[in-house]
Amino acid sequence: MTHRNNVEHLSVAMTTETVDDVTQTTSTSVVTSWSSHGIEFYFQCAVIVIGVVGTAANALILYAMVASKQHKKNILIFNQNILDLFSCILLVITYAVKICHFYLTGVIGYWLCILILSENTLWSFISASKTNIVFITIERYLKVVYHVWSKSKLRNWMIYSAMAFAWISGFVHINALAFSTSDVVNGVCHAYVMWESRVAQICYGLFTFIFNTAFILIIFLFCYWRILVAIRRQAQVMTGHGTTGPSTAQTLSQHIQSNIIKTMIIVSAFFAISDLPISVYVLAINIVDNFTILEGSYYSTLFLFFFYLCTNPFIYAAKFDPVKRILLRLIPCKKTAVKPIESIDIALPAN
Repeated sequence: MTHRNNVEHLSVAMTTETVDDVTQTTSTSVVTSWSSHGIEFYFQCAVIVIGVVGTAANALILYAMVASKQHKKNILIFNQNILDLFSCILLVITYAVKICHFYLTGVIGYWLCILILSENTLWSFISASKTNIVFITIERYLKVVYHVWSKSKLRNWMIYSAMAFAWISGFVHINALAFSTSDVVNGVCHAYVMWESRVAQICYGLFTFIFNTAFILIIFLFCYWRILVAIRRQAQVMTGHGTTGPSTAQTLSQHIQSNIIKTMIIVSAFFAISDLPISVYVLAINIVDNFTILEGSYYSTLFLFFFYLCTNPFIYAAKFDPVKRILLRLIPCKKTAVKPIESIDIALPAN
């Protein structure tokens, strides 16, 4: 969550004052902008472009998943792309409104602040998306490491419950935060700065970093590491049975192992690279008194996360062979070579 005042220039120091018995964190120092609009204007334009490209990419992947019927076999991944699609749409809407610099008044101004300018709706979808990624990882972990158990115990209602939890938890968390710490003051939306107490702000900062960043990263590393170990063990067992040449099962196992390694590296490394910087920045804003916000570095970390958000569907969906075939068919004069083994490769760990 981006905890900063929606003011004309980016704040670099934080003070505390009391407004109607509520402790409000506001900024007192300002970084001089490069121009009348400053880096904020160029950042907003870049985010809008990313949102448009991400919307098109997510819509295309969703079409390919439906056309290849993978949306029925990989429900959580399909849900991930739906969440990412809405996140990209909200990126465009949110930053298009921000760039207009409306003067907020009355009820309409208040709701525009709470729902759009505070990025409440946008980050509700992003929060749900991050939770859904965790469920995708756990699902793959169970189906590979505990294959027999998952075939007999893992039911569709559990998958749908996980999807519902991701949506509900994301919206409840972000909406509760936005409504309690945001308001319109002198026609300007001040988002996530009006805390009841300094202790509450520090506790929230620590809680968010631990559970929304560190905990997710640990799950990624643990689950994909265990998946890799399980795949290697299966390959060793197959090799131990001894055949005159590599069997279809052995070739398939090696192909699955390679795919799991690639998935682990992409998901773990890319998530850490994109999410960790902005998470650390937000943590510092919440727990460090008089924290200096460097305009360029702040926007760089946020831009990196948005870039990850818009490329995320290709990590989770474009690797599926049936989906790739649908996408390749959309390219004029492009002949798609069918590789049956790849289709099996993706089906085993994902289903």
